[in-house]
Amino acid sequence: MDSTQHTRPPMPPALRTALPGLLLVMFLGALDQTIMASALPTVAGDLHGLDQMSTIITGYLVAATAAMPLTGKLGDAYGRKRVLQASLILFTLGAGLCSLAQSVPELIAYRAVQGAGGGGLMIAAQAVIGELVSPRERGRFLGIIGAAFILAAVAGPLAGGAVVDLLSWRWIFYAYLPVGCAALAVVSLTLHLPPVSRERRVDYGGAALLSLAIVAVILLCSGGAHNGPQWLVPVLAAVASAAVVGWLATARRVKDPVIPLALFRDRAFSIPTAVSFLIGFAMFASVSYLPAFLQVGMGMSATASGAMLVALMAGLLVTTTVSGALITRTGRYKAYPVAGTLLAALGTLLFSTLDARSGPALVTVAMVVLGLGIGLVMQVMVLAVQNSVQRRDLGTATSTVAFMRQVGASVGVAVIGSLIAARFALAVPGDVAAALGSRINSLTPKALEALPAQDRAAVAEAFGRALPPVFGYAALVLLAAFVATLFLPERELRTTSFSDAPSEPTLREPRND
Repeated sequence: MDSTQHTRPPMPPALRTALPGLLLVMFLGALDQTIMASALPTVAGDLHGLDQMSTIITGYLVAATAAMPLTGKLGDAYGRKRVLQASLILFTLGAGLCSLAQSVPELIAYRAVQGAGGGGLMIAAQAVIGELVSPRERGRFLGIIGAAFILAAVAGPLAGGAVVDLLSWRWIFYAYLPVGCAALAVVSLTLHLPPVSRERRVDYGGAALLSLAIVAVILLCSGGAHNGPQWLVPVLAAVASAAVVGWLATARRVKDPVIPLALFRDRAFSIPTAVSFLIGFAMFASVSYLPAFLQVGMGMSATASGAMLVALMAGLLVTTTVSGALITRTGRYKAYPVAGTLLAALGTLLFSTLDARSGPALVTVAMVVLGLGIGLVMQVMVLAVQNSVQRRDLGTATSTVAFMRQVGASVGVAVIGSLIAARFALAVPGDVAAALGSRINSLTPKALEALPAQDRAAVAEAFGRALPPVFGYAALVLLAAFVATLFLPERELRTTSFSDAPSEPTLREPRND
């Protein structure tokens, strides 16, 4: 078929019925990625743990990341609907527990429960769409999917900031309860998928080893590990190394590993997973800490800092929608991640030029440029991978891309957070740090207002000097992603979905073109 001639078929009936529920699930998963961003400084300060702010973020990401490979494999083996339902239940239960947290360790533990469910939401929903829609047609759904992400991404920071300013941060988690229950009801009633074979055995041992490796690596990257006992760092390094070696040995031995190593021999799989890791590292670390800079360093309210993220999401929606439509029309997709990684690097580099005296205009421009770039990359990586694998590995492949993006996000948040904390400690004048004492770990924007004007200005100046230069390192990571996209193979997109072609061959040999 000529790639420039493509007749749009009608939306599959199964997708038309299930799409509202899937969009609600994606909305819920995306909302939790953003709603805490503008509220985090207040949450950490209220629980007397501003120095543990990165750990609150990392705790959720670690749990979500560790759950992803097993979630994808369970969906392949036992059905994606069941896994999606179980993830919704776990996510909603974790949110209820978070609303009761009385300390930072409690909140971290409960966020880990919520994260284990949240990791399954996005994986199962994207795998369902991958089964119901052909890769060629999926481009035109990227705008619809992107709209759900953008709605959550815009509503999240605004709602999180407004709740903190007007009520209590606990209402963030109260709100998840009715939304989670509604999503579970809609999915249960509307999602209908072809049956799956029950002859497959899940490699639980390999999944446990992989999860252990990820937890150890992320803890090793976090500042908390280096501030703990001297023996902690070498122990974590040994655990991570042993778990990785054990997982590789298991993956080579078992018949159906949680992530088949043979998939990595195909550049259409390995390059998108590598790019996803780099994108996660740079983007999520930047977005996680930017609201803190806007509030502490520039003196914005939580609501105002959340509103600044709207510019990023607007850029992301524009390029996601436009690139998706062009992919469906032309069947070509490589140019978009190449351009997107370069744009994202430029936007992140602009963040590194900010300081406490920067105006909102420069912040907005940097947000838009970063959003335009990311919108050209993230969903295209999922599309490229889903186009390269067979049905039996669809959930595994989808989860691996998201898994690597979350690994990058977790490591990025930990590394960037540690750098920021170290630079902030050095930048705060000694007399101010001595006067504040332990209160320096509980500095919320409201607490800053209560400080003497001179101390408040010193803290803001220190934070303004400490944070922006770190974004320069994130820009270098995105440039590495740009180089990787140059080697991405571009293959013809399939025009049939797995649900419409159950007799499609179950094996596809890895290619090296």
